[in-house]
Amino acid sequence: MPIDAETLIDWFDRTARDLPWRRPECTGWGVLVSEIMLQQTPVARVQPIWEEWLARWPVPSALAAESQGEVLRAWGKLGYPRRALRLHAAASVIAAEHGDVVPSDVDTLLALPGIGAYTARAVATFAYGKRAPVVDTNVRRVVARAVHGAGDAGPPSTTRDMADVEALLPAEEARAARFSAALMELGALVCTARSPKCADCPIYDTCSWQRAGRPAYAGPAKPVQKFAGTDRQIRGRLLDVLRGTPEPVWKEKLDVVWPQDAGRRDRCLASLLTDGLVEQIPDGRFALPGEHAAN
Repeated sequence: MPIDAETLIDWFDRTARDLPWRRPECTGWGVLVSEIMLQQTPVARVQPIWEEWLARWPVPSALAAESQGEVLRAWGKLGYPRRALRLHAAASVIAAEHGDVVPSDVDTLLALPGIGAYTARAVATFAYGKRAPVVDTNVRRVVARAVHGAGDAGPPSTTRDMADVEALLPAEEARAARFSAALMELGALVCTARSPKCADCPIYDTCSWQRAGRPAYAGPAKPVQKFAGTDRQIRGRLLDVLRGTPEPVWKEKLDVVWPQDAGRRDRCLASLLTDGLVEQIPDGRFALPGEHAAN
């Protein structure tokens, strides 16, 4: 059963979280920074870092003028630090080719370095009020339940998922953008994966999953993301050392972060070098990128 747009938008108008990147005065740049930061990272961790970034770098050219190392340092503990480098690269192109203003149409956004299908559509929708299907994990789950009567979404399919959401969008651009934000909010706060708050759901009466008796999800199990003991944790500890000092460090200072498995630690360091997140300068020391190339 399709989702009634008016009901969902009315609910969102009453209950939406007051997030700084949703405020009318937030620029397209502010929305782009938020969307990159929010990937696989909760709002509570993102908001204070986002506020620091926008105060320090209010336009793309300001970020582009910084070294990659300083950008990584400011990224702090948000995780997945390659996102910071992608944002830095996009800022450089926006500053040089788009008059320091984030583009408003999906195709131009997609042409920016590091900007994928989700981010391009999210920025066009949430910053500029465009009508475009914005599909994340929360949206997929709401559509699976409310429309298809399934306990959860199965493996992602870009074509199918985009078509599902496209069919739900109101025709008028501003309403479609508001509906997209409402759909995402519903999945984040009410129609959650483990403990959905169905009694609080504005579309409870028409939800296909509810009408079917809330059948359990029977599809393939989703992989559980671990952090402790993973390469991600080791890479994060290596980066923490470099973020915490203004000077390059000798390898011995990096070795202490994971002494129990030197081979694995060295492979993680090599992967950071390959990803451009760490540089080795001519004297053999290690540093964040772009900070000590001349030393």
